[in-house]
Amino acid sequence: MQERQALIAFGALAQETRLRIVRLLVKAGPGGLAAGAVAGAAGVTPSNVSFHLKELERGGLVTARRDSRSIVYSAEFDGLSGLIRFLMEDCCSGRPEICAPALASSCSTPDTKEIVQ
Repeated sequence: MQERQALIAFGALAQETRLRIVRLLVKAGPGGLAAGAVAGAAGVTPSNVSFHLKELERGGLVTARRDSRSIVYSAEFDGLSGLIRFLMEDCCSGRPEICAPALASSCSTPDTKEIVQ
């Protein structure tokens, strides 16, 4: 990940509602959630959640897909992992074994059976 993209991603996360949305979508797993469900779970209006989701999409942290009449949003796990790797790539002055546990636990694949209602 390039520094410019990391700045855009961090900017997208630097807001309480958007951070809550990303965490919600990470928990939902690859199946994601419809925009209306995201709005309800985040406690914001549909128009407000749309604004936040667009910022997160611009930051490379969520993706959208059409499912019939709904737009379903999912966490962009590659983008999130890239952001973590960007932070940790020069870890500990050439001693990556210090950071390896943090990277391993942060980048694990979510359980696709868990669905957020």
